[in-house]
Amino acid sequence: MAENKPAAPKAENAQPSVVWNDKDMKSVYANASNVVAGREEVQLLLGMNQAWQMGQSKVSVDLVERVIMSPYAAKRLAIMLSATLNAYETKYGKIDIGLEKKA
Repeated sequence: MAENKPAAPKAENAQPSVVWNDKDMKSVYANASNVVAGREEVQLLLGMNQAWQMGQSKVSVDLVERVIMSPYAAKRLAIMLSATLNAYETKYGKIDIGLEKKA
């Protein structure tokens, strides 16, 4: 007869281990993005900028993916992106995207 042993107590703030399953994953390259949000969701639009010449009055972006997430998931993504870019800039130098800081 098998003994029923009580489960070990879980730590209050223990994080579960995450197993990433990449079986159905696809990769998409995007060089243009936009973010729109409503009360219930945040949408990340990814696309390919088709402007090959500087100074065009109109730029066409072919959308390739739309990622829809809750505001909570979007906040976690923003934190992870910020940390990743800070680490990148520490290692490789600042990324200049042409935006001036306001005084």
